[in-house]
Amino acid sequence: MSGQQGPGKEPTGTSGAESDTRLTVYVALGANLLIAAAKAVGGVATGSPALLSEAAHSVADSLNEVFLLAALRRSRRPPDRRHPFGYGKERFFWSLLAAVGIFVTGACFSVFQGVQTLRSGPHETHEGYMAGLAVLGVAFLAEGASLVRALYQRRRAPDAVRGDPALRTVVAEDATAVLGVCLAIAGMALHMVTGRAAWEASASLAIGALLGHVAYRLGRDAREELIGEAVHPEIRSRIRALLDAQPEIDSVEALLTMRLGPDSALVAARVDLAPGLDSEHIELVSERIKSSVAHLWPTADQVFLDVTDAPTAAGR
Repeated sequence: MSGQQGPGKEPTGTSGAESDTRLTVYVALGANLLIAAAKAVGGVATGSPALLSEAAHSVADSLNEVFLLAALRRSRRPPDRRHPFGYGKERFFWSLLAAVGIFVTGACFSVFQGVQTLRSGPHETHEGYMAGLAVLGVAFLAEGASLVRALYQRRRAPDAVRGDPALRTVVAEDATAVLGVCLAIAGMALHMVTGRAAWEASASLAIGALLGHVAYRLGRDAREELIGEAVHPEIRSRIRALLDAQPEIDSVEALLTMRLGPDSALVAARVDLAPGLDSEHIELVSERIKSSVAHLWPTADQVFLDVTDAPTAAGR
């Protein structure tokens, strides 16, 4: 039995990308706090259900950014006796809470606003709606700028960071916020033109459905990561091809992988070695294979080899 554990080093470029992700989250948080306050004031002043739904949406996004900042801080703690593989999965846990926050605070409140407006009957007054539309216009620009920042960071980030749940959640939130603002503007504008509040109610229900869908998608991804998601099939195929190409390996009986965090993964392989290798040679081969896997994929910082059919000469 031969087990090799990687050094647990941080992949090159990940530290800088981590700082960029944190800055992206701070930018989104600042924008959402200001926008939430403006939408709430405008919604209360005008009584617009669409604007109030968007205020709840921004409050949910702000709360989620706090969750993501907690995830970024807590996930960087070093491994200890109780958590020998580190705390990388903290990212997945807090991203799950963010998904729940989007659903409870944003989606449910938006649907409630839409249903209440439909039940309350005609609402012909739309006094102050021009100011409300102006608020939404500013919100569109702010949310759009935050989305551009998040997309830019995601595009230039290393492969190990593109799957970061914090960055993924910010991109999803900002994209949803831009669509939500467009729906709210459309609902308010149609209400002003037709005098029918049903348009705003429909906009609130659409915003709620949109947030519910995004919450489901984010929650589903977080669930897969929490219960032990394998690495991307393409990466797994490349690792297997590397093992098959080693002259000392007769066959790869099994290859298991699991993501431990956005920049950390476990690779465990059960292999049959070629006959005629002594124990010292086996250790050297194991170290070389471990280094080769880490070079191919820097996030593979936990690499284990299980020799299932070592020859007698190896002294096993």
